[in-house]
Amino acid sequence: MMELELPTETSITALAAHLTAPAHSQTTAPHAAPLLVPYRGALTVQHLDAPEVETGALLASAAVHDLGWLRRVEVRGEDRFRWLSGMVTNTVEALADQSGNYNLVLSAQGRIQGDVAVWRRGNTLQLEIEAGQAEALLAHFDHFIIMDDVELVPVSGESSLGLSGPGAEQVLARLGLPVLTEMLTVADGQVDSIAVRVERGYGTLVPHYALWTSVELIPALWKALLQQGAQPVGAAALETIRIVEGIAAYGVDIQSRDLAQETSQVRALNFTKGCYLGQEIVERIRSRGQVHRHLRSLEIFPDTPGDLPAIGTEIRQTGGTAESKAAGTLTSVAALHLDGSERIFAIGMVRAEAEVGDAPLSYVGGSAQILFSNPKLTTA
Repeated sequence: MMELELPTETSITALAAHLTAPAHSQTTAPHAAPLLVPYRGALTVQHLDAPEVETGALLASAAVHDLGWLRRVEVRGEDRFRWLSGMVTNTVEALADQSGNYNLVLSAQGRIQGDVAVWRRGNTLQLEIEAGQAEALLAHFDHFIIMDDVELVPVSGESSLGLSGPGAEQVLARLGLPVLTEMLTVADGQVDSIAVRVERGYGTLVPHYALWTSVELIPALWKALLQQGAQPVGAAALETIRIVEGIAAYGVDIQSRDLAQETSQVRALNFTKGCYLGQEIVERIRSRGQVHRHLRSLEIFPDTPGDLPAIGTEIRQTGGTAESKAAGTLTSVAALHLDGSERIFAIGMVRAEAEVGDAPLSYVGGSAQILFSNPKLTTA
């Protein structure tokens, strides 16, 4: 059964608490205190520099940022491997030591209840869950612990910083921390007296690392990363890069009504593992036919420069009028300011017939192009 003592959905992250503390404000330049915003179920800082500076660091050098909305939960008990394998869409029992993978969590009807990362270190299994999903997902899991020797135990007293960008590994090396060559692998390191768990996450354009340590040592680790040249960035820049990289977010791009294959998250699915909740629907789609819509990355071309379409904007196959055929809906939109120019990227749910050929899609106010590969970005 579950021992649930997770922070509330609106809790402030350890880093945000440090950056907005009066003692910290008195020792920094006389700027206004960072603005706190809700992100992934926690309060964090929105900006720490100009948007172009922050996105430039993420794409061209090294950026340090908050990841304090992540929660780790250890799965204990004799049945932990078998039980967890039956609850998530990716492999668990065959997961390599010191590695992780991305998973969807489904209902019996195949609808997506959330997403998690699963990490294995020896015989230890842990889930990594965003704060905004933690309560609902753990309640969902607990419902299916029946006669199983399984216990879900939140890891307390720890928080995480992120280190992202093509220069991230040079910063790690200068600090004496392990550099991980493969995504979704994990190792331990130390910065002076600070013990650090180093995880390399998923990214399509640049490396992303999560650095875990005790809550009270987050300020010291933050300072060490800044001293080695990492540029501080806030949640707004992170969200922009997420959209540019085409990484779907649950509750934003992925909804509880969606089926696994509709989300294009192939990296979350393993078709050779044993049975799991919702597998019958996933397998039926794979063996009998395809779904009629997919999440896709898009580039947006507004008729008026700088005019971003709103979330929920309908895209159409020909023209932007009500008479043209509906092609899908935008779920995330962001403007990328880089080297003095602006490009607009989006994620959207697109109907399969609209993906045929290379014709641009339209909306009232501009056009959109599906991206089937990473966008080419020019950085100074």
